Amino acid sequence: MHSNTRSMRDWLDSYSRDHQSSTNRLLHWICVPLIVWSVIALLWTIPVPASLLRPGAWSVFAIVLAFTWYWKQSRRLGAALLLALALFALISYVAFQQLGPSQLRWVAVGVFVVAWIGQFIGHLFEGRRPSFFTDLAYLLIGPAWLMDKLLRRIGFKETT
Repeated sequence: MHSNTRSMRDWLDSYSRDHQSSTNRLLHWICVPLIVWSVIALLWTIPVPASLLRPGAWSVFAIVLAFTWYWKQSRRLGAALLLALALFALISYVAFQQLGPSQLRWVAVGVFVVAWIGQFIGHLFEGRRPSFFTDLAYLLIGPAWLMDKLLRRIGFKETT
C-alpha cells in the first residue's frame, strides 16, 4: 500500500503490531522523545546567515514540515505534536543559549546515539526489525504513536 493512501489509524495500528514487547514499548517511551529532541537540537546548531535568519531556523523549518504532515493525517495528533515539538524547540533554545552551538551539538549527538542504541535494544527484545526499515515514514509515526497513546490515556479520544 502506498504511504499516501494510508490513514493515520492504519499507520498507528501497523506500528503497534511491530511493538508488542513491554520492554520495547518502555524503551520507545524513553528513546523516541530523546531522538526527536536531539534532532531538533542538532538542527538548531546549523549556522544561518545572521542578516536573514536566527539560530534555530532549520529546526523551525523541520517542525513546520513535520507538523504539516501530522496535521494532514490527524488534527488531534498534529495539534498535540506541535505542542511537544514546540517544547523541544524551547528546550533547544535554552540549551543553545547556555551551552553554545558546539557543546549543544555534542550533547545532541550523544543523546541521539544512545537513544538509537536503546531503540535497537528494544527491538532485540521484540524480535522484529524497526518499522522504518520497511518505510522511512515510520520515523514520523513513532512520535505520533506515543502521542496517540498519551492522548488516549488522558481522555482525548479520536473524533471520527
